[in-house]
Amino acid sequence: MTTKAGTTVPTPEPAPVPARRPAPWVRTRLRATPLAALLTATLAFVTVFMAAAFPRVVDRGADSALQDFVRQLGVNATSLQVTAQPSLSETASDLDAVQRKLTAEVGRDLPLTQTGQLYGSRAKASRDMLNKGYARLSDHPPVLSLMYLNGLGDAVTLTDGVWPGPAAEGAPLPIVINQKAGETIGVKLGDVIDNGSDMTGQTRSTVVGFYRVNNPDDPRWEDVGCPARACMDGQGSELRWKTTGFVGDGSLPQLIVWGKGGQDFWRLPVDPGALRADQLAGTRDVVGSYLVGRGATALADATHRPDLHVSSLLPDVFTRATVRYNAAAPLAAIGPAGAAGVAVVVLCLAAALTADRRTAELRLLQARGGSRGGILLRLLGEGAATVLPAALLGTALALVLLPAPRWGNAVLVALAATLIAVLAFPARAAALLSPPKAVAGWRRLVGELAVLAVTAAAVAEVRRRGVAPGNGLDPLLVAAPLMLALTGGLLLARIQPVVVGWLAALAGRGRGLIGFLGLARSARDTSGRRRPSALPLLALVIAVTTTGFGATVLDTVDSVRMRAARIATGGDASVSVPVYATLPETFTTAAAELPGVRAATGVWVEPGAHLIGADQDSTSAILVVAEPKAYAEIARTFGVGEFDPALLAGTPGGPDTPVPALFSTGLSKELAGGPPRLRTPNGGELRTTVAGIVAGTPALPDPGKPFMVVPVGPASERLPELKRTNKWLSVGDVDAGQVRGLLLERGLTGATGLAKLIGDEAAAAGKGSHGLPPGYTVRSSQEAAALLAADPLQHSAERLFWYAGAAGAGFALLAVLLTLVRAAPERTALLARLRTMGLRPRQGLALIVTETLPQALVAAVGGGLVALAAVGLLGPAFDLSALVGANVGDVLAPVLLPVLLPTAGLALLVCLGVVLETLVAGRRQIATELRAGDQR
Repeated sequence: MTTKAGTTVPTPEPAPVPARRPAPWVRTRLRATPLAALLTATLAFVTVFMAAAFPRVVDRGADSALQDFVRQLGVNATSLQVTAQPSLSETASDLDAVQRKLTAEVGRDLPLTQTGQLYGSRAKASRDMLNKGYARLSDHPPVLSLMYLNGLGDAVTLTDGVWPGPAAEGAPLPIVINQKAGETIGVKLGDVIDNGSDMTGQTRSTVVGFYRVNNPDDPRWEDVGCPARACMDGQGSELRWKTTGFVGDGSLPQLIVWGKGGQDFWRLPVDPGALRADQLAGTRDVVGSYLVGRGATALADATHRPDLHVSSLLPDVFTRATVRYNAAAPLAAIGPAGAAGVAVVVLCLAAALTADRRTAELRLLQARGGSRGGILLRLLGEGAATVLPAALLGTALALVLLPAPRWGNAVLVALAATLIAVLAFPARAAALLSPPKAVAGWRRLVGELAVLAVTAAAVAEVRRRGVAPGNGLDPLLVAAPLMLALTGGLLLARIQPVVVGWLAALAGRGRGLIGFLGLARSARDTSGRRRPSALPLLALVIAVTTTGFGATVLDTVDSVRMRAARIATGGDASVSVPVYATLPETFTTAAAELPGVRAATGVWVEPGAHLIGADQDSTSAILVVAEPKAYAEIARTFGVGEFDPALLAGTPGGPDTPVPALFSTGLSKELAGGPPRLRTPNGGELRTTVAGIVAGTPALPDPGKPFMVVPVGPASERLPELKRTNKWLSVGDVDAGQVRGLLLERGLTGATGLAKLIGDEAAAAGKGSHGLPPGYTVRSSQEAAALLAADPLQHSAERLFWYAGAAGAGFALLAVLLTLVRAAPERTALLARLRTMGLRPRQGLALIVTETLPQALVAAVGGGLVALAAVGLLGPAFDLSALVGANVGDVLAPVLLPVLLPTAGLALLVCLGVVLETLVAGRRQIATELRAGDQR
């Protein structure tokens, strides 16, 4: 700069302006569309949470079912039983030391529990109690077994006398016995019991005390003899009393001499609550090694007892548990697999909706020089910023809310769902930004044919081999229904436009506009091409197919279970009495008049009958004497041993007149030489004639040997002893409680003599039920079915299936709503134009419903048909026994009602969702369109 005086004044350089950095892409995009980002994060959170939750639910259900199954079997079935031969120099401290070593060695590999843990030493043989005056049930004297039990004082209470001490040289062996047993047999405190003699001389024991068991139901008393009372042992003429006594810890050598030898024992119960289904195979191998293998050698070395022997029922228990789990696993997995398929479709639809909304933006970026790779990386970062936090939160929430000992499967599935949620939109954008290519219609056809071929191969393989052998879930059996649904959805996607277009043409001939316009739009996608998107249809078909398939399985299981319960019961309600009793006519008459009874009859079941053929050969058989009409109705009701009652309509006559009889199929040889004669245990004989052959009969759910059925009228005329009743059968909606009340009031027979003793002993053993004396039993098919269904494995599989069904239905509804949202701008513009032409709001709603309803109906009907086809094709591969709770030979077959209910329910849910979406969003969008005009 130059002044007037000619001097130059230096001019300062302007400060450099720092370059402004462009705003970060992810932050800008999230701020520009916060609602879209929030909805994307919500969808990812729900999807990932469910993806992580389902494996946790499966693991928790499998572990719970395994633990309950093992726990119900009792301590003996779930323990390692260790035995060894004792020595005369052995002491109680030696047994304690072995117990500690066994617990330490086994406890490193198996979870042990203190409940039911037991050890001690038992006499090898029991001895008679020969004292005069002791009670006898027959010519045989009572029997005494002796043992030493560690910790006896903690489980019993001494009621009289003292605890036994060491036995003196040549003196009787001091013992304690149960007070109730002493009262039953007649043992007094201080008695010297004569236990007979052998080569060692006279064997005696002396009662120094009586005790009372604190808790007879304590697991420690399993397989310990009769410590709580005197039990009956033997049958018939060999029936006698038996009880168990205990010696002190200082009498182990004398116990061996008294019992002609002895056996040391240690019971190590495995803790059922610590068992895990995923480690069951390894646990079985560990148990096997302790039975025969390295574990057994290690125990013998650690205890310095080379004769140590280990036995256990656990390998068989674990094998049964594995078979049950493998049978129930397909049902438990089909529901989640279907929900996963629908969820993937929903994520793809959401990606397509986002791509449609941002098509112009992405093409503009590409037109301004953005590379496809760079754009996709930015979209990937945008998706990661939206999806990953929601996915992490969903996974963490599933892990916290559903605690389980393993988390690997849940995290892997959640990771897969997260990857799909992150990559779906970039993959769609990559296809959108790719250079346009000539449309090749044959590519879609080839892909669909490939899916069809794979599905056909999978179904053929499943039908050929059934369930895959080995442990674990059969993936092919689980994937087959899903593949059938996929194939059905692709086929329906081909058929729907043609059929709906044909219907639109028919509607166009009429006077109304709504039907034609709605059907015409339903036959095209938003671009107007005659090929609407197959994704919504696939979501609905997968949801309907998997839900209908699983519902059919559950319905079949319920019906088969009820049939099995009816067969086991002998009807809907039955009454059985002990061998010494009969049911009076007053009871059978009153019971037949109870509310809900449709048919009832009393029968006489004689298990000791014999059939004498023409060659005089005798065959043991069960005789059933029944009233033909009522018995035939009962047989017809649940399909066992059906017959025409006219076949048993005998004619009056003398003793030589044959009585018509139904014979079991196992008696064909005896019938070859002509009708056999029937001989009862009392010596009475009855001539018979063959009225029919049946495979079973209601009164004998599991006969175990041949049987025959004769009518009560003609049979009792020849043999009056047959006019008795010891069983009552009925069908109908019978209340078992009312039957029990009536039995207590009118049906009991007082027992005397030996029968009374047997009844009292059974009552002491807790064999009575519902207030009835032992031997009197009222069975109900409803109660039997509830007992069969009370399996945690069944409940877990059913609960998981319905959870997955609900999730699949929700995702299917979301797929339809996303389709509506995707087509909303074009549809809103159309409705706005039609509104200016006089279209009423109600007609606009009808137009939207008409546009959406065909797809929902096609998916519902098609999905139902695919579900029925899947049941017919895959049904023989499913084992229903584990789900029923009993061994059954029934095969899964198509049933309409179980498929119809979820199908109609899902279709109704979709229609309601469409109507609500239209009512909520449609009016506001149309009003906006009318005010602003078409700005597109």
